[in-house]
This record gives sequence, structure tokens and C-alpha cells, in this order.
Amino acid sequence: MPADRMPVTSLGPGGPVVSRIGLGLAALGRPAYITSGRDRDLPDRSVPGLRARTSAMLDAAYAAGIRYVDAARSYGRAEEFLAGWLRDRAHPDVVAGSKWGYRYTGGWRLDASQQEVKEHSLAMFTAQLAETRALLGDRLALYQVHSLTLDSPALGDQALLAALARLRAEGVLIGLTTSGSGQADTLRRALRVTADGQPLFRVAQVTWNLLETSVAPAAAEAAAAGCTILVKEALANGRLAPGGDPPAPLAALAAARNVTTDAIAIAAALARPWAGIVLSGAVTEAELQANLAARTVADLPPLDLAEPSAAYWSERAAHPWA
Repeated sequence: MPADRMPVTSLGPGGPVVSRIGLGLAALGRPAYITSGRDRDLPDRSVPGLRARTSAMLDAAYAAGIRYVDAARSYGRAEEFLAGWLRDRAHPDVVAGSKWGYRYTGGWRLDASQQEVKEHSLAMFTAQLAETRALLGDRLALYQVHSLTLDSPALGDQALLAALARLRAEGVLIGLTTSGSGQADTLRRALRVTADGQPLFRVAQVTWNLLETSVAPAAAEAAAAGCTILVKEALANGRLAPGGDPPAPLAALAAARNVTTDAIAIAAALARPWAGIVLSGAVTEAELQANLAARTVADLPPLDLAEPSAAYWSERAAHPWA
């Protein structure tokens, strides 16, 4: 396989074939997000402006071989934008995943006091599944509990777990995403959740990057148990991208390999033996092409850039929505 050919994997045990690089819509579906440079990258954040940009990014991603797209109910209009693009383009090989558990409350305002509200209840799942299905229909292949934590009802509410199991019986993969310094504990606990005698969660989306590596042992255990692992925030919300003040050793390695720092960061994630899919959060075609240069990067030397997990998440929490 040529070095720049898009590698593929399966989503979940026996699931659809997808690209190992996916496109995440967190930064495209709503006007405010926690990455820097949005004024430069997204000068028009009106609904029509972001709809057009999302469509253009999906076109570019598809042309590059990307076949997995990640959305969520809380990503503003991301599901709506994706649904419209799928309807217009009719690409049968694009696999869509989404998430429930957060409600978007930003009202398309940059200055909203709260951009999203978390609720892992049966009522929230029921309402949001209906909303997601109204948009994505049978294109929904994966539905994830958004930012699962140890105190979430999604780990013990039997009525909610039964509803998730019914969705699984309809052919939709059930997954979870994790955030925070307790990611590893949450993931290990989720692996023990069963429904009808079978593990319920078969896909897990985790935050791993060169600055925050703490989830790696648990992710390896989950992959060994048959879960597909998706990596999000591989660029640490822009900190590892050009212009984000990436660490000097990363910048030096990128220069030596004639790529940008984001390509090295994504290549490092792809190289994890437990990583199935790595998400790009690019919002411009230039960013996407730079991210995709990760496919040409091989034989990376060790990069010891990891920060203490608590410090990393404290710094992330301080990012303004802009």
C-alpha cells in the first residue's frame, strides 16, 4: 500500500469498514468551540456559512478517502449539516457516528453563558435518539454516550441500559466517549457493563495525544477485549498544531520530516497499537491536508511530552469558548 493511501479498519466487531482517519464535526457544527484561531479559520460563522463550510470539508474528506464522520447532538447543527450532505451526495460508503447526553444550549451565540448541558438520563436518551434518527435515519451506525464518567447513570440505570441494548439489537453499535483525568477508570468500568449476557459497549472514543497519554493502558485493554478505539483531540485542541505553540521537540521533528506538527501528532496517535480511528477536527481544507500528511510519517522516535493528567485537564478547562 502506498504510504499516503488511506488505511482502513472495521468499526466494532464485524462492523462496517471505515477509514482509520475520520472527520470530527465538533468545531464545524456550532459557532463557538474551545480551539484557537477560529476568527481566522471561520470568518463566517452564520448558520449558512457553517453549513457551506461543513459541506466543503466533507467533500474534501471524502475525496481524500475518509469514510467515517463523527457528530453529536450537542455539536449545534452538525447532525443536520451531515444529514443534508449525505442526502445530496448519496455516498453509500460513508459511516456516521453520533453521541447523546449533552444538549446544545448556545443559541448560536459566541457569548452564551453556557454552550451545552449534560444529562445521562433515559428521558434524554429517548429524546435525543429520536432527534438523531430524524436527521440521520439508518445512516447512524454508532451511537455513543457523550463524556461518560463513573458517576453517570449510563453505567447502572437498568432501564437506560435496556434501552441501549434495544438500540444495539436494531443494528446500531453502542459506544462511549471519555474525558478528564479519570478516563481510564471510566473505560475499565464500562467494559464490565453487559446486556443480554454480552458486553454492551463495543466502541470507545478517548482523548489521547502526546500531552495526555494516561488513558493508553486502559485503551489497550479495551482493544484487546474487542472494542474499537477512536482517538479524539489528537492535537490537544490546537496546542499541537502550527500556531498553537507546540513543544520544541515536536516542532524539530516535524521540520526534520518536512511536515507540520499536526501531522506528527496524528501519526503518533495512528501508531498506537490499540488505536482504530483517529479523528481530525480540521475546519479548513489546508488543515485537513496537513493532518492527512500523517499517513506519510513512519518510524517515529519516542517523544516524551506528556504532562501530568490533572494539569492537562485543568489547562483544557480554562480554554474559552470562542
